Amino acid sequence: MSNKVRILIAKPGLDGHDRGAKFISRALRDAGYEVIYTGIRQTPEQIVAAAIQEDVDFLGLSILSGAHNVLFKKITDILNQKKIDDIILFAGGVIPEGDIPGLKSLGFKAIFTPGANSKEIVDFIENEYKNK
Repeated sequence: MSNKVRILIAKPGLDGHDRGAKFISRALRDAGYEVIYTGIRQTPEQIVAAAIQEDVDFLGLSILSGAHNVLFKKITDILNQKKIDDIILFAGGVIPEGDIPGLKSLGFKAIFTPGANSKEIVDFIENEYKNK
């Protein structure tokens, strides 16, 4: 896979635990991707601005707080308002199975819950990038 694939990993909201986001960022870098991690406590507006500024192919959101339905929708609303539809969205964290169909209807291509491994995420990136 080309090392030109750019991925933004972000943590929206007040969730202060970012071990998973850092782990995934490192795993994706080790797989050869260019990864930008925004750090914790980012607003949806900050995340979208960073995705635009960094001209990313993928936006991965990490969340543990349980606010995914509100924050992820806000992010997709902003992307839609800005008519940005070429960034592939994925997410990970503590997200109940029952919430996944709703998030996918917002445009998230994949949701990785606890127990997912980095190879699954790398495979997802490679497959989605091939089909982009």
